[in-house]
Amino acid sequence: MKFMKNMAKYPKVKSVILLLFLFFLYVVVSAFSYVDAVSKDLAGSVLRLHVIANSDTKEDQELKLKVRDNVLSYMNEIGANAKNKEEAIQIASSHLEDFKQIALNVISENGYDYPVDIEIGNFSFPTKTYGDISLPSGYYDALRIKIGEASGQNWWCVMFPPLCFVDVSSGIVPEESKETMKQDLSEEEFTLISNQEDSGIHFKFKLIEWLQNVKITTAKN
Repeated sequence: MKFMKNMAKYPKVKSVILLLFLFFLYVVVSAFSYVDAVSKDLAGSVLRLHVIANSDTKEDQELKLKVRDNVLSYMNEIGANAKNKEEAIQIASSHLEDFKQIALNVISENGYDYPVDIEIGNFSFPTKTYGDISLPSGYYDALRIKIGEASGQNWWCVMFPPLCFVDVSSGIVPEESKETMKQDLSEEEFTLISNQEDSGIHFKFKLIEWLQNVKITTAKN
C-alpha cells in the first residue's frame, strides 16, 4: 500500500514501469507465437519413426535395431515417390499390416515370439540430431512400433523425409532430403534446424526446445 502511494507521487516512474511491463508482455507473447508457428511447421513437414524395445537387455536392443532396419528398408521402397508428409502417412497407413508382419518376421527369425503393436499417431519426442539436422522436442506424427512389453529404450528417427542413419553421429543428411524439407519450411525455419553454430539461431532453437519441453511436461501432468 505504501509502495502504491509513493508511486502516485511519481507518475513518470509509474509510466516507465508500465511501459516496461507491457514490453515484457509483448516479448513473451511474441516468443510463444514464434515457437508455436515454427513447431507446427516442423511437425507438419516430417513423419517420424518410434521403435520401443521389449527391454534393455543387449539382445532386445539389438532386436529393436533389426526391426528398425527392415521397417525403414520397406518404407524406402513403398514411399520413394512421396512428395510430402501427408502422402507418406497415407502410404504408411495403408501398409500397417505389412509393417507389423515385417517386424514379426524379424522377431521370429531371431528366435523370439514377442507380439508387436503398431500405430500411427501424434507423440511427444525429445530433441534429436540427425547428421547435420536437429529437430527440437515437441509433438510429431509418427509410426510407433512397440515390441513385446515395450519397456526398453526408445529409438527415434525420421521416415519422411528420410533422415535415418545407422550412425547418426557421423551421417550427413542427403541433399534431396534437405530439399524436401525446404519446400515445407521458411528459410529461417530451415536455418534454425540446420545451423546451430550461429549464436542467434542457437538461442532461438533453445527457446523452442525449452517451451516445447514445458508444454510436454504440462500435458503429462
